[in-house]
Amino acid sequence: MQSKMPPQAYIDQAWFDRERDLLFKPLWQFIGLKVMLDKHNSFIARTLFGIPIVVQNFRGELRAFENVCPHRQNPIQVEPQGVRPLFCGYHGWSFDSEGATKIPHEDTLYRYPQEERACIHLRRFALEVVGNLVFVNLSDNPLPIKQQFGAAMLASMKASSEAYDTEVITTTYDAKFNWKLIYENLRDSHHPRYLHARTLYQDVKFDAKIDEFGLEATQRLRQEDLTDRGRALALMRSFSFGGRDAPMESPPNEFWHPLVERYRDQDWYYNWLAYPNLHIASSNGGHSFTIEHHIPVGPGRTEFVVYFVTAKKKRPYATSAAVLHAHTLGADKILREDIEVMEQIQRTLYEGARPAHLGDYEFINAGIEHWYMSLMEGKFAL
Repeated sequence: MQSKMPPQAYIDQAWFDRERDLLFKPLWQFIGLKVMLDKHNSFIARTLFGIPIVVQNFRGELRAFENVCPHRQNPIQVEPQGVRPLFCGYHGWSFDSEGATKIPHEDTLYRYPQEERACIHLRRFALEVVGNLVFVNLSDNPLPIKQQFGAAMLASMKASSEAYDTEVITTTYDAKFNWKLIYENLRDSHHPRYLHARTLYQDVKFDAKIDEFGLEATQRLRQEDLTDRGRALALMRSFSFGGRDAPMESPPNEFWHPLVERYRDQDWYYNWLAYPNLHIASSNGGHSFTIEHHIPVGPGRTEFVVYFVTAKKKRPYATSAAVLHAHTLGADKILREDIEVMEQIQRTLYEGARPAHLGDYEFINAGIEHWYMSLMEGKFAL
């Protein structure tokens, strides 16, 4: 079946700007791990769609604010994560858990009128914690998070992420491709046989099959004029799913595996795909996890933030940092295989390019395409 996605959806700045407003701002966005926010004044700072955001721990309570001092627009937290009060180093302004300001020398130097002073505070964003996953919403009227992911997916993400240890390594790739290419890739179970033949496919034999029932439902959907918001939200929830994906041919047996509390006890590759741009995987049967956050920066650029964490340690052991580093190096090979082919595809796209031809096994992507194009054409709103 022919793809409904025009090349402009991947290369055009105006399209990207509309996508930001119609898709991403109304939806909940992953921003970091709760285990990285376990101390008073610990924080995570990220930029989502041009908006600097900080999530700060105030004595055990997490709050999300715009990471911009209202005085001279200086970023308040300048590192991507750390432990530091919410304090602007430019002129010494500080902020409490409500976003209210404490201004040194306020009466002698600033002398704000009362009505102006009442407006000086940080912009706050809605925040939800799902197990160890922290989400924020950029909308003034956030969609309930259950309407985005569904109860079953939220429960699965909560249960699996509660297995995470507190020791985390992060890395970021500056990937030169449109974010949609990677979510399409992740929902394609046929490519590992070829693209990851010497890496991931050695341990996990992903078996691409055609789900005739799913294919038939997608074919009916593609004939539907999708205008009902309730129907659209129900479809969106079906785009997020996770759990056991494929059995492992030769389950890994590393020295550190008995030292952690394994998530479940089955030799499977675990995979969670949270629409639109979060991917979580365990390639060793629940002993460790890779969390990928694909942050759209522009039509041809994606910030690829990756977290590596083992399951909870039963007790501290001396080589835990080395274990995480080795996990990072192993995952890097697979991630670079994906990034390289996505960047190749991005370079070949141009205005007027012919649309792709999807196989029947790609019915999930075909359904998402129809939903996405209906949203972009204004047939419904989130």
